[in-house]
Amino acid sequence: MASQEIIFAGFGGQGILSMGKFLAYAGMDANMNVSWLPSYGPEMRGGTANCSVILTDEQVGSPIVTSPDTLIVMNRPSLDKFENNIKTNGLLIVDSDLVTRDPERKDIEVIKIPAQTIAQEIGSPKIANMVLLGALVAKTNIVSMETLLEALKAHGKEKFYEINKTALEKGAECVASN
Repeated sequence: MASQEIIFAGFGGQGILSMGKFLAYAGMDANMNVSWLPSYGPEMRGGTANCSVILTDEQVGSPIVTSPDTLIVMNRPSLDKFENNIKTNGLLIVDSDLVTRDPERKDIEVIKIPAQTIAQEIGSPKIANMVLLGALVAKTNIVSMETLLEALKAHGKEKFYEINKTALEKGAECVASN
């Protein structure tokens, strides 16, 4: 039974909601039951943003995720806010370029990825989110990379497809070498 409850969190403008949205579309394309619930402060760009995504073969009872299987954080305030909510034996994926402290929990798996650095090397600092999303999909196999790429092609901007695809693949490579 495939199922994941995920929280994506960071600053507004980092593509937090987009990460969740592309994963949700991929889940729908894989015939899963899906929920995508955005949450952001009134500041939007620069304020905090997070979204909850549920992908499951079962019914989604509530779109609210209180204790995620997986947490992806792109800033320190998000780590501070959500770290203690992750399920025991859950997964934490951190943008190690922006999160300035180590996680305190010892009962979860932590994957640190220098997503900003990788995105810069690929050619755009705006795709750090896609690096982390690629790592998530490669680590959890909640949807296939192929399904995620199809969702990106169908629901993303065509002019950004190739660079986003590269970012997803780089993120997946980070997990493979981890």
